[in-house]
Amino acid sequence: MKKTLLILSLLALCNSLFAQSKTETFPVLKGQYMGQKLPGLSPELFAPNIISNGLANRDVAISPDGKEMYFTLHTAKFEYAIIVCSKLVNGRWTRPEIVPFATDSRYKYLEPALSYDGQKLFFVSDRPMDGSNEPVAEDIWVVDRKNDSWGEPYNIGAPVNFEGGDFFPSLTKDGTLYFTRNELEGRISNIYRSRLVDGKYSSPEKLPAQINCGTTRFNAYVSPDESFVVVPAVGVEKDYRGVHYYIVFRNEDDTWQEPLALSSEINTPMGTGWSFYMSPDMKYIFYMATKPLAKENHPETLSVDFLHRFSEMPQNGNSDIYWVDAKIIENLRPQTKE
Repeated sequence: MKKTLLILSLLALCNSLFAQSKTETFPVLKGQYMGQKLPGLSPELFAPNIISNGLANRDVAISPDGKEMYFTLHTAKFEYAIIVCSKLVNGRWTRPEIVPFATDSRYKYLEPALSYDGQKLFFVSDRPMDGSNEPVAEDIWVVDRKNDSWGEPYNIGAPVNFEGGDFFPSLTKDGTLYFTRNELEGRISNIYRSRLVDGKYSSPEKLPAQINCGTTRFNAYVSPDESFVVVPAVGVEKDYRGVHYYIVFRNEDDTWQEPLALSSEINTPMGTGWSFYMSPDMKYIFYMATKPLAKENHPETLSVDFLHRFSEMPQNGNSDIYWVDAKIIENLRPQTKE
C-alpha cells in the first residue's frame, strides 16, 4: 500500500512539476529553444523554473529541426529517473511530458540521444530484457520514430551492451556510437566506440588515454563530424577535485590530441557536471552543473516558507542545465597542434 501511494504521488508530481508557480497554466513559450533568450560567452541557466526547476535535471537532446527537446529528470538519489519531452506545436512549446516508453516506475530511464537524422532515439535503462520485474545493469536501448511518436523500445544488444553498465550514447553523422562502460573489475568507467557496419554495431574499441583521461571518466559527447569529444573526467589536473569537462580534438589519422579543460565558468570548483551536449546547428552548448544559489536570490531572513520555495528553485543543490555560446570551443582550437 505504501509503495502504491508513493508511486501515485510521484506520478502526480511528474504531471505538475513543470507548471510555473504551481499554476495550471504552462507559460506561453514561442521561438527556438523554448523561447529562451540566447546566451553569450558566459553560461546561463536554461529555462529557469521551467526546465531548471529545483529537481535534478540533466541530459539534453534536440531534434534536427529544433522542434523537440528531450531532458532527463530524476530524484536526488536516483530512486526514479524519467525522460521528458517538449514539442513546438502550432508555434508554441508544449508542457514537458514523460515519453510514452518511460512511465514504468520500476525502472530508470535517462540519457536520451537522437540519431543524426532524428529517426532513432537512444536512451539508457535498467529495465530487463527477459520479462522479469527486477532491474538489471543499465543497457543502451533504442526506439524508432513512428509518425509523430515512437515505437516500442528494444535493447541494442551485444556487442555494445555487456554484463556491466553501459551509459550515455552519443552518435556521429555516420551512426558511430560513443558510450561509457562501467568495467566489471572495479568502479572505473571508460569510453568506448562502436562503428556501424552494414546496419550492425561492431565490437567496441576502448578509446586511447587522451579520451580515457584522469582516474575515471564519464559520458563522453562526440561531435557529429567526430572532430572532437568532450569528456567529463576526474583526476586530470592535480588542483581540481570532482568532475570537470575536457575537450579532446581528433586528428585526420584518427589519433587524438591531449585533453584541454573548458572554461573556468563551466568547470566550477564544485566539479559536479557529467552531461554535455551541443545543439544540432553546433551553435550552443548545454551542460549539467550544480551551482550555489545566486547571491541576489538569498533572503535577508530565513523562514519555513523560504525553505519550501528553495526546494523548488534552481541552484538548490540539485543539478541544473546551463547553456552557453559554442564559440568557447572555437576559441580553444588555436591551442591544438596541426
